Amino acid sequence: MSLSFRRASLASLGLAFGFSALCLSPLMAQETKPAQPDATAPATAPAAPVDPDAVVATVNGEKLTEADLRLAEGELSQQFAQMPPEQRRAAALSAAIEIRVMAKKAVDAGLDKDPDFQRRMAFLQSRALHGEVVEKEVVDKVTDADVRARYDQEIANTPPVNEIHARHILVKTKEEAEAIIKQLDGGADFQKLANEHTSDPSGKTNGGDLGWFGPGQMVPEFDKAAFALDVGKYSKEPVQSQFGWHVIKLEDKRAKQPPAFDDVKDQAKQAVIRDKYFAMVKDLRAAAKVEIPDEKLKKDIDALEAGK
Repeated sequence: MSLSFRRASLASLGLAFGFSALCLSPLMAQETKPAQPDATAPATAPAAPVDPDAVVATVNGEKLTEADLRLAEGELSQQFAQMPPEQRRAAALSAAIEIRVMAKKAVDAGLDKDPDFQRRMAFLQSRALHGEVVEKEVVDKVTDADVRARYDQEIANTPPVNEIHARHILVKTKEEAEAIIKQLDGGADFQKLANEHTSDPSGKTNGGDLGWFGPGQMVPEFDKAAFALDVGKYSKEPVQSQFGWHVIKLEDKRAKQPPAFDDVKDQAKQAVIRDKYFAMVKDLRAAAKVEIPDEKLKKDIDALEAGK
């Protein structure tokens, strides 16, 4: 069956609950087996610990340490992503030196006293402190028990649904579909008719098999007709969709199983982090004295906050 016929995204195939808003990567990514070390290769000695205070360069008399270099590597990692790993350290040091000499030129020119610059620095400092609070007071305090509890909560709140295993025969006209139903009424084999008549390329060699799918994963007309069938029965009337006319047979149905904890624990953790973050923000905002003189802007802010 053509891929465009299915409506569901990868997330909806794997999850029945609302983690998708936080999902930043595919939920069903395949696990790869880690490469096994070559037994004939010489053992690699563990890297010696690096002193963060070790000086890697001096710029105009100011020390640039390993800790500074690591910070530069982290902050500029995207710029270095296409570089060979062995060149990234040198590139980070070059960038750090460049930043230092340009910063000195800016100070010498008095640019650090510019009001716009000072406002930007104050904002960047506040933003960095915001990130530190989130990291130390929210992310680092999320426990495995918190994540498991969130997963269990989502499973408990997800209504049970069935998924079905179906086949179909897709043709261009209603008359063709009616002729096929007539043959089925006469005892013809569904799979054989699918191989002979379906216009769905993927169904010509597997008897029109669609595999297992849940509600909402097919176009609405097909979805409604397929889920209304009893096991072993086929549609007595042709079903029209944007793809043509379908004759559908229901092979089986079963209760849809929720995703395994290990498959969605990262999404569950993000959901816990989100909830803890907003709870903290709510408490801090309630304790803060915030005044907004512009009535329209205040109204807009209130509406925005109410939606969180």
